[in-house]
Amino acid sequence: MKYGYMGKILRVNLTNKTFSEERVTEKLAREFIGGAGFGLKYLFDEVPAKADPLGPENKLIFAVGPLSGTSAPCASRMAVTTKSPLTGAVGMSLTGGYFPVELKFAGYDAMIIEGKSDKPVYLWINNGNVSFRPAEKVWGTNTIDCQQLIKDELNDQNIRIACIGPAGENQSKLACIINERRAAGRKGLGAIMGAKNLKAIAIRGSQPVAVSSDSQFSQAKTSMQNAMKESPVLYSTFAHTGTPLVVEVTSELGIFPAKNWTETGVVAPVAKLGVEANAAKKVGKEHCYKCPVACSQLKLVREGTYAGAISVPEFEAMYSLGGQTGVDNLDSIIAADRLCDELGLDNMSTGVTVGFAMELYEKGILTQEDTDGVELNFGNHEAMIKLISKMAYRRGIGAILADGVKVAAAKIGKGAEKYALHVKGLELPGYDVRGAKAHGLNYATAYTGADHNRGYAFQEIFGIPVPEAVDRFISHGKGRLTKWNQDIRTATCDCPTMCAFLLDMAFPATAAQNAADMLNGATGLDFTAEDIEKVGERVNNLARAFNVREGFTRDDDNLPERILTEPLKEGSSKGQFISKDELNQMLDDYYAERGWTAEGVPTKQKLLELSLDTAVTELEKLEKI
Repeated sequence: MKYGYMGKILRVNLTNKTFSEERVTEKLAREFIGGAGFGLKYLFDEVPAKADPLGPENKLIFAVGPLSGTSAPCASRMAVTTKSPLTGAVGMSLTGGYFPVELKFAGYDAMIIEGKSDKPVYLWINNGNVSFRPAEKVWGTNTIDCQQLIKDELNDQNIRIACIGPAGENQSKLACIINERRAAGRKGLGAIMGAKNLKAIAIRGSQPVAVSSDSQFSQAKTSMQNAMKESPVLYSTFAHTGTPLVVEVTSELGIFPAKNWTETGVVAPVAKLGVEANAAKKVGKEHCYKCPVACSQLKLVREGTYAGAISVPEFEAMYSLGGQTGVDNLDSIIAADRLCDELGLDNMSTGVTVGFAMELYEKGILTQEDTDGVELNFGNHEAMIKLISKMAYRRGIGAILADGVKVAAAKIGKGAEKYALHVKGLELPGYDVRGAKAHGLNYATAYTGADHNRGYAFQEIFGIPVPEAVDRFISHGKGRLTKWNQDIRTATCDCPTMCAFLLDMAFPATAAQNAADMLNGATGLDFTAEDIEKVGERVNNLARAFNVREGFTRDDDNLPERILTEPLKEGSSKGQFISKDELNQMLDDYYAERGWTAEGVPTKQKLLELSLDTAVTELEKLEKI
């Protein structure tokens, strides 16, 4: 593969301190494109069934797509894939910034980390030269200081670094991987690095990414840029406000979750957490490589208890560290978001876990004796800040909460499971799906657990009628819609790799054709729009096969009891919930649309149709098909 791809995959064995390079084949490129596709393919083929996620058999796969490192806008994205220690299912997260393109410039389309080092190390990758360097000096540092210390040690301030903080070192299942201010969040990816004694990956490269046809690529890029300019919201609104605008959208829809999802619709904190409040704290913007939008809005606290705190809190932080905990003090949310980044904690799962603990405290299931004297009432931002540190260092009550709500509920007992909001162990994102039912079906069926990014129902959230207009309160037809959302997002965003905001705001109706045109110009391959959608279907089926192999069944495609039994009390979605019968009907429809069995297992026919012969062999061996 000469064009779009660097043509090489780096394999690093931490146990033996060795590395090797492998070739990217045209078959791999055609069938999986890159990014999440490459990650899922190597994960399924190389991580054995029932492997301990924190054991040396598990692998951590960093993969970029063929558009990364080219002049394509908004393509500095990278998929990080592993078996999640939080869920036991596929753990895949996307991150942006500059690290993804630096991996490409260093000569690689993917990097597979395997084994476990006997001592803390960090990797130094410089244009194909790989060295294993002692990390004792940076072990114990936060992610900001870690990056600076490594840059100083290597005498190059332009090195890009992905690292873990204390949460990852302590193998919290909520730990993430931080590069610059960007996170490969959720699913406990940081714990994998901690378990492997890998503190950081430092990377530097200067190799250009060639495209197959300058004219074809330029034409496709111009078409894409025109669609971005014609978007009614991308440059005019989103580039100036960033994701906090979703606070206002979800509040208007009555689906902004509050106080562990007990006060959705009752609480709509637009005045304190919406666009205007955030704009008052704005001091700048941060770009990913070659991104003309720069949606990340840098916020600074100038006075009060949290003066000096600076961060880029996105919508999900407004939800998890704000609405979910009952905290409407924006300064404290900025400080908490910064603290999560420094400690290497996923802010979404962390905030949901704090809100869960607060409800248990208010119900008397947790007492001050349990919480080390901290008063965990909803709205107590000082308590939230204290709890975040305790979780990262596994101190006191933090040792119980550090692995998320599912594990914490099992340890606490006393009926705590009822208040643990997760799917497959992954905490719920910031959209109350009682008022957005395709979004809810995606939470139930996404291969990573409750993950809005795997099949975001922009039709319900933003009213975009692509591929058709929908009623967000109706369950009929949501199986077909959810399959489409999951496949199109996987194929056009997660694999090439491209920022998903463009799918939502710039070209939802032409996403597959746009991806085909861009990829053909870059790689010289001959994708059609139908080929692109087939890649999305292939990757989602392979991920499902992985989860089936790990023992997941239809019963795991579920939603928390609160979503299934408690109607929303107020707001424009008042009275809505997803009954168990509705969920079952949507699952039946979804499985049928996917060509799976009634138990949610991909059939042999479907897997062979998608050229997933290895998955057939594996599932036949286990008598799953």
